[in-house]
Amino acid sequence: MTGLPIGSTAPDFTLRDQFGQDVSLSSYRGSKAVALVFYPYAFSGVCTGEMAGIRERLASFMTFDSDVLAISCDPMFALRAFSDVDGLNFPLLSDFWPHGEVSRAYGVFDEATGAPRRSSYVVDREGRVTWSVHNATPEGRDLDEHLRQLTSAAA
Repeated sequence: MTGLPIGSTAPDFTLRDQFGQDVSLSSYRGSKAVALVFYPYAFSGVCTGEMAGIRERLASFMTFDSDVLAISCDPMFALRAFSDVDGLNFPLLSDFWPHGEVSRAYGVFDEATGAPRRSSYVVDREGRVTWSVHNATPEGRDLDEHLRQLTSAAA
């Protein structure tokens, strides 16, 4: 898997968040950088730890005039439960239907599992990909390093 090349224009999308609100990548253009975090499954062990790590570092993203959008193929209602249980106070976007369409556009959809591969992109204010990492399995110190890099890249 190669994903999108650095410097390419990030595909626009509109997905529903855990509250049923539409969120479009293009709405950030000209104002904020966006960290897109693709993750396989709500409530899975590694994904729960990764999302909790983002929650704990959310102020760092907002300090740098950027936002975080986390994307999985879970249905909106599962994302709402995940958000409520784990206190996730950033948008969790549902790429449920058409199933995996955005994940495919970003080159991170795993056809065998029906879910996105663990991947992160930083999209700058002009809508260009400026940083990415794919298939990272952040656990323990690896998770801290992954999130540190993501926060720094979004700056």
